[in-house]
Amino acid sequence: MFYVNRDLGINYIQTRKNHTCYGMGLGIMILDDAYPGFPGDVRNASAFSYPIQYEIAEGVDTYTLVCAEDKSPCREPILRAAKKLERMGCRAIAAECGYFAYFQKDVAGYVDVPVFMSSLLQVPLIQQVIGPKKSVGIVCAQKRFLTEKHLENVGIDLNSNFVIAGAEDEYECTQFDMLWDHEKRPKIPACYYDKAEKDMIRMCQDFCMKYPNIGALMLECTGMQPFARAVQREIDLPIFSWGTLLDYAYSIAVHRDYYGHV
Repeated sequence: MFYVNRDLGINYIQTRKNHTCYGMGLGIMILDDAYPGFPGDVRNASAFSYPIQYEIAEGVDTYTLVCAEDKSPCREPILRAAKKLERMGCRAIAAECGYFAYFQKDVAGYVDVPVFMSSLLQVPLIQQVIGPKKSVGIVCAQKRFLTEKHLENVGIDLNSNFVIAGAEDEYECTQFDMLWDHEKRPKIPACYYDKAEKDMIRMCQDFCMKYPNIGALMLECTGMQPFARAVQREIDLPIFSWGTLLDYAYSIAVHRDYYGHV
């Protein structure tokens, strides 16, 4: 974004909520796990048009957050990361993985800025948008690890209209295994964009054929939104993702001015 003049509404400034930095945007906590992300992936800041400040949730990796049955060891490092982002001056806090849904209530009750811990927060909204006769198709990384508590903690009614597909455990999207599966990925995680895109299209097409009542797709995972447009070209449905949530989060935390004419 380029500015041709300074904002004349900014004249007198003062310390805000004990924050140390200013002009901040979204604070995003990421897993303590080294793997790359294509532009559009939450951990790749280059494709987003607003400031992003990252903080690692120390000790919280894909296994401890997603796979481990006991998630209690994740709570304290997640809260510490959230508080640090808030103290830094971030206007809202998000995370990079939809499975952070498990801690949505914990973090929202711990900081004083808006909290968006999971892309799945959008599901109740989507259900209102598409109407009661259609279902939300949730595409997640591994269906077997997405529990009722994850869903309930982001406000999803377990008796409402939604269906779930697992990219890795149901549809064998092997390129995602190469990044996120702690048992299958190589020592240096790597992924091919074109192969991952084909996997996403194949999976979403099959998912929608299996459940023809799907009225919109919700891409839960951090690395799926780079392929959202390609999927949409093939299935022609509304698609929600981490990208749509982050854009919304920033728009409410830092509301834009309007310039135009009458």
